[in-house]
Amino acid sequence: MPGGKRTRSEGWRKVRALRLEDIRHWWMRRLPVLEWVPAYDWKENLVPDAVSGMMLAVQQVTQGLAFAVLSSVHPVFGLYGSFFPVIIYAIFGMGRHVATGTFALTSLISANAVERLVPSAGTNFTANNNSGVLGLSEFEMQRIGVAAAVSFLGGIIQVAMFMLQLGSATFLLTEPVISAMTTGAATHVVTSQVKYLLGMKMPYISGPLGFFHIYAYIFENIRSVQLEALLLSLLSIVVLVLVKELNEKFQRNIKIVLPIDLVLIIATSAACYYADMEYAYGLEVVGHIPEGLPPPKVPPMNVLSEVVTEAFGVALVGYVASLALAQGSAKKFKYTVDDNQEFLAHGLSNVIPSFFFCIPSAAAMGRTSLLYSTDARTQVACLISSALILVVIYTIGPMLYWLPMCVLASIIIVGLKGMLMQFRDLKKYWNVDKIDWSIWVSTYVFTICFAANVGLLYGVVSTIVTVIFRFSRARTLNLKNMKEVEYKYKTEDNCKSLKQVKIVSVNNPLVFLNARKFQADLTKIIQKDSTSSQTCEDVNKCEQNTLLCSFSNGSCHGESLQPSQSERRVLILDCSGLSLFDYTGASTLLQIYMDCKNRHIDVLLARCKGKYKLTAKFLT
Repeated sequence: MPGGKRTRSEGWRKVRALRLEDIRHWWMRRLPVLEWVPAYDWKENLVPDAVSGMMLAVQQVTQGLAFAVLSSVHPVFGLYGSFFPVIIYAIFGMGRHVATGTFALTSLISANAVERLVPSAGTNFTANNNSGVLGLSEFEMQRIGVAAAVSFLGGIIQVAMFMLQLGSATFLLTEPVISAMTTGAATHVVTSQVKYLLGMKMPYISGPLGFFHIYAYIFENIRSVQLEALLLSLLSIVVLVLVKELNEKFQRNIKIVLPIDLVLIIATSAACYYADMEYAYGLEVVGHIPEGLPPPKVPPMNVLSEVVTEAFGVALVGYVASLALAQGSAKKFKYTVDDNQEFLAHGLSNVIPSFFFCIPSAAAMGRTSLLYSTDARTQVACLISSALILVVIYTIGPMLYWLPMCVLASIIIVGLKGMLMQFRDLKKYWNVDKIDWSIWVSTYVFTICFAANVGLLYGVVSTIVTVIFRFSRARTLNLKNMKEVEYKYKTEDNCKSLKQVKIVSVNNPLVFLNARKFQADLTKIIQKDSTSSQTCEDVNKCEQNTLLCSFSNGSCHGESLQPSQSERRVLILDCSGLSLFDYTGASTLLQIYMDCKNRHIDVLLARCKGKYKLTAKFLT
């Protein structure tokens, strides 16, 4: 009896220990900050993170002001949107080099709801009306209320997608679709800023084919262009492009790049103040910037039903653009990102800040590229930028009164350079897969003619339909989809060295549907050599895998080949059965090649058929 009680008590201890371990593991997964903060190397990482944080703060301030205007709200709310979401993502996000904050595409989408529900009445940001919160007018508070409601509902949708585990469905978002959608949306953003570049007064135009109606209005009213605003815009764009190109060219030789955005803001604000350009030339300026942070307030729930369309657009477009940057940084710096956790991180980064009058947020390509170029290590760089933005909100903000709007528009357009340069991707899509090229072009056209969320939906649907059609016509072998042979031989030139060769035969189409699985299974083959032993059970598990059948010299002895320092390893991919692949499949092969290169493994593509020979050259 005592023995039975002892057994039960030990069992309960194991159950409790297991549950505690599961709970701890769950919290570590949901709060990545608990994992990277204790392991943070203060001596090694603090200095580069501090430098990156200071540079990022400059860009966050300028983009915050600009994207708030793009969202049709007062510029000060862009500063709040550059502060709160950064802190939330640093706690819940997994991208170490992802700079969350205000984002051009989500701002453009939320502007549709703002202009529809609180239409403009010819007001501008120079009016200093103390009838509302923060010294702002009731009209401006109504507008930010709508934008905050879009952010709140968009974040709720992202959190719901996290709870439904929809992060695993992101394989449907292929690179051509994301590239075309973001490029088209960037084109929309540039179009929305033309009125500021030209100094024109024009009504807000949106809806289907609104892109073309804007330019039609501009050409009809071309005589109303303000020459002073046009010249200042052209000068600002030339200076921004020239200095940023020089920064990129000499970034290896200089540790700190010139913050040209900040310099331009200070110079043009001072010139506008001393020359009294607002009244002498009628130049539109930012106007009154309130000091301090606002008290929290619940977004207006009565408008949620009217902003559902924009909220879905913010949730999907913001997540897709942010996830692409997170995955890119994870590949570049060799760590992993949980697609589903990113739903939670960006969802909370929209929900919580919406209580502090923030516009919708997401990660931006320009800010993430800045973290790359300044050698940022962790999210500490983003937290440092948030601390500096807080200083701006409480002290420097009111000094931005005289900043010309045309300069802000120039900063927006130059900041979208990375997205607009994605037009160059058309050449590689054409070389790899002309169907992916056609999907890119048609997705871009749909985005231009309608909206970013419509273009994204069209791209996903067209990709699925295309793959179904191509799979039905693809010739596949009635064998295992992947088989592996490995052997050793002594090279003729050096009989003392052994050359270990793996031949992997692929007999299935390699497209976005199975590209991740293909890479995971091939990685298992590569990593098998680094293990000390391999049992027949493991081989049997591989045989049950839909993509992998493993055997060594036709037998299974539970032995693994340990490559010695004198051995050279070669991986040969037999592509004779690879009947088709798209750009995602080609990118996967390229990623496998880079991973093998880091492991000192030579990769060769063999028996490529027809047009895929060109792709093999592209990959190598």
